[in-house]
Amino acid sequence: MKPVGQSGAGVIQAFTAPGSIHLTSLPPLALYVHFPWCVRKCPYCDFNSHEWKGDAFPENEYLDALRTDLELALPLVWGRQVHTVFIGGGTPSLLSAAGLDRLLSDVRALLPLDADAEITLEANPGTFEADKFAQFRASGVNRLSVGIQSFNEAHLKALGRIHDSAQARHAVEVAATTFENFNLDLMFGLPQQTLAECEADIETALSFAPPHLSLYHLTLEPNTLFAKFPPALPDDDASADMQDWIHARTAAAGYGRYEVSAYAQPHRQSQHNLNYWRFGDYLGIGAGAHTKLSFPNRILRQMRYKHPTTFIEQAKAGAPVHEEHEVGSRDLPFEFMLNALRLVEGFPVHRFIERTGLSMTSIEPALQEAEQRGLIVRDHEKIAPTPLGQAFLNDLQALFLKDPQ
Repeated sequence: MKPVGQSGAGVIQAFTAPGSIHLTSLPPLALYVHFPWCVRKCPYCDFNSHEWKGDAFPENEYLDALRTDLELALPLVWGRQVHTVFIGGGTPSLLSAAGLDRLLSDVRALLPLDADAEITLEANPGTFEADKFAQFRASGVNRLSVGIQSFNEAHLKALGRIHDSAQARHAVEVAATTFENFNLDLMFGLPQQTLAECEADIETALSFAPPHLSLYHLTLEPNTLFAKFPPALPDDDASADMQDWIHARTAAAGYGRYEVSAYAQPHRQSQHNLNYWRFGDYLGIGAGAHTKLSFPNRILRQMRYKHPTTFIEQAKAGAPVHEEHEVGSRDLPFEFMLNALRLVEGFPVHRFIERTGLSMTSIEPALQEAEQRGLIVRDHEKIAPTPLGQAFLNDLQALFLKDPQ
């Protein structure tokens, strides 16, 4: 990757310079907005989030920077409709009601937003105020994603969460009464968690009948406090028992598992996340946000400056993009499969061709090996991971990595 500045010449080059691929159509476009602050950094979190230790974070300054960032990016997405918006973090529910309203007003003023666009806001239970969330809803947020993680007091404490069990329940009640569409994030395989405790968490979540559940296995990510001081986690057999029970229980409750960690009632899948997994395009604005944009002749990735102060300064200077690179044709199969094979349904063959500009022959050896190992099933129309492929997803995805030459 290389540092970049926003320039008219760079935009022209993205469209006109010879590229490594040829796309006959462009995929759907989503917008991701990153809010980088949180009350306290959780020990398992590897996202670009920063504890705010002052009285109040610089909300208006950051919103100014977001608008500038979006204005500078407009030539890259000119005329393309935005189908979903996701405001993530950090803890974007720390925004004031007026701040969130301003943000969405700026988005609508600058981008052709689909009238039925899914607009999601991430929220943490420790920041729930019923009146403020009603105002968020009135501003246009139509889907809430609530980071519960657990309803168990001991596990919440071990995870470093700022909320307790009562606040978690209150948050879900507010979400359910304010939003027709909402998601609950929970984790399992927590420090010293038993199967019975995992079951209790899921049963509590199901009692609120959320339209969508995201159920993640806790992993010790690099550069986190948990990686430096690893807690005692359930062993592989215990974790597998939890996962098997979750699959069975959610299915019995009417939730379809459509992705590795995502379960939804009928017609309630996350449209924003589906766009990622289907190798759609997304413009990411804000500190550390990532972008993937397709052009007729190339696919471009960008990353904004990560530290909020640096991002604000660079946006003011007209250069919020820190790194940019073109995805080469050798890397495209792995990047596509890294996303598409997370989906239980897999993907239609034509989607690979349309969204990478490559032929199926470019991945035939890897497909044959995956099929021989029982990791995928396929026909002339569709490719999907088997249950074995889902269980060993990293091994399956790695088959599409190509050795550098």
